[in-house]
Amino acid sequence: MHRVPAGAAGVALLLHGGTEESHDPVRAWSGPVLRMRPFGRAIRRRDPAIDVAFLRFRVRGWNGAAADPVADVAFAIDRIAERHPNLPIVLVGHSMGGRAAIRSAGDPRVCGVVALAPWLPSGEPTAQLAGRDLVIIHGTDDHRTSPRGSAQFADAARHVARSVHSLSVPGGDHPMLRHASTWHRWTADAVATIVGDHTARSVRP
Repeated sequence: MHRVPAGAAGVALLLHGGTEESHDPVRAWSGPVLRMRPFGRAIRRRDPAIDVAFLRFRVRGWNGAAADPVADVAFAIDRIAERHPNLPIVLVGHSMGGRAAIRSAGDPRVCGVVALAPWLPSGEPTAQLAGRDLVIIHGTDDHRTSPRGSAQFADAARHVARSVHSLSVPGGDHPMLRHASTWHRWTADAVATIVGDHTARSVRP
């Protein structure tokens, strides 16, 4: 995770994908890690006041009840908040990273989540999304994680989240390579909107 410079209005913490079970270490040059880099560039172009931090998980897997990525997200949030205690954080996660982002939304320093083709098994909790903004983006041709599952989770989250938006990328695949510019643009717009809305609420008398 890189160091966030002073002067930022918010931070997007980007979380890559992984697999269900694996204790293999995550390599910096792996596909899931590299796949998030264009999203960081798109977010910076969309709003230079929003900085981007990249988290590389310790291991590739979720690993059942251990939920290893969730502990890594908590660590990363702590490091950002130590240097910038008042900055809102938006979690942006792909696949397993999307699940980790949603699970981590209850941290008081998190104002919203953008979940990209998230892996959301049945029964995923929603209570931690109370007061948060949630955007889920899923490709219609995803055969690894379920677009229908994402839509169902969005419906459940509407009962607790501050706002929920569920977007479909026509023809979009799980690696987000098809129609990549759409994925990047929609994600950058979502992050900018979440940070902007949070800032507006914070200064409202």
